[in-house]
Amino acid sequence: MKSKKILVWFRNDLRLHDNEMLVEAIAKSDCILPIYFFDPRHFESTSFETEKTGVRRAQFLLESVLSLRTAFQKLGGDILLIQGKPEEHIPAIVEQLEISEVYHHREVGPEETLISTHVEDILWKQTINLRHFIGHTLYNKEDLPFPIKDIPDVFTQFKKKTERDAIVKSCFESPLEVAFVENENWGALPSLLELGFAEASFVNFDNELKGGELAGLAHLMKLLEPGSEIYVKYSPKVAAEKPGFSSEISAWLSFGCLSPRKVYWMVKEAEASFGTNPNFNQILVGLLWRDYFRFMFKKHGVKFFQETDFEELILSPVEVDEVVVRKWKNGETGHLLVDRHMKELNDSGFILHAARLIVATFLIHVLKVHWTIGAAYFEEKLIDYAPASNWGNWANVAGAGLDLKSKNAFDLDKQMKILDVVSPDAASLV
Repeated sequence: MKSKKILVWFRNDLRLHDNEMLVEAIAKSDCILPIYFFDPRHFESTSFETEKTGVRRAQFLLESVLSLRTAFQKLGGDILLIQGKPEEHIPAIVEQLEISEVYHHREVGPEETLISTHVEDILWKQTINLRHFIGHTLYNKEDLPFPIKDIPDVFTQFKKKTERDAIVKSCFESPLEVAFVENENWGALPSLLELGFAEASFVNFDNELKGGELAGLAHLMKLLEPGSEIYVKYSPKVAAEKPGFSSEISAWLSFGCLSPRKVYWMVKEAEASFGTNPNFNQILVGLLWRDYFRFMFKKHGVKFFQETDFEELILSPVEVDEVVVRKWKNGETGHLLVDRHMKELNDSGFILHAARLIVATFLIHVLKVHWTIGAAYFEEKLIDYAPASNWGNWANVAGAGLDLKSKNAFDLDKQMKILDVVSPDAASLV
């Protein structure tokens, strides 16, 4: 009898814990073939003259894939690594290794969705099923108190109804035993140079967060241990002198090294032991925002953006004053707060959410530059870039998103006051 082999196509789900796709594949097959594609489309230049992926995010990706490879090797197997487009390689692999079915996590961004469609169409011709899983959100769509088409467009309504009527499921356990498809050549992990980053040798990654499931779990445990910064309740006086609390877990969430449910339940355990805490709540609300933007993309697609010609704006960006935009990107606007945050973004690939609102407000409402210019630059620079959250947040700042009734989405008056406090003459600097 022919054995059943399932190809497990990893994307932004680089973990063993709480991975329903992986657990289901192991349960439904005799052996599995894990695979990851370094898709050249993820490393191309954009119409905005930015890169789809900056060098720091690429480094974090390589570390995350290597961590997953190491985890599979400890289980007696490996993960097949390929530089190329999934739709160009999967059909031949399916035929050569007699794969019965292909599993993958569904994405919501238009570019990522299109790749899934290409693969699904080709596999259909081979009479092979591409099974979709959803493992990026805190709540599965079937757990929500409303169908996707009826999800509230206003975040506060989405949050209220979901927290009241939906339940966060428990996590799937990491597999302890895995049977792997026999394969001679598992492929090499590419270098940054091989991915197209000629400047990689000039970047120092020593003091930065490391990618991978183990690093993410270690960071989360350290974050929640007694005595850590998360338990410090800042007074207004202290908060004015410090940048504020940040869990810094977003990069691991965006690559799927950490499951949102894992984060949720570990925070809830800490809450049960040490009591409620504003910083705990900040993390949980952040998880809900991630869900909200992903479900908005699922519900509306690009129609989420209140731009009649959004797709055209992406293909042919609006003309801008290159000098003004370059000064903003380089942190040379003359506005102390904006420049500090932009330099931090360029140097580290991360800034706090509050800082992102400030620099976005300045670009859009002070410099009068179209918001898509900023969103594309963040796409390149952020280690924790996620399409739905990044483009959704920028649209909200610009007033081009659907959540325009909620002050929780974006408070322009508040942000402008912050800018004015630091530099009353900000508008005259451009």
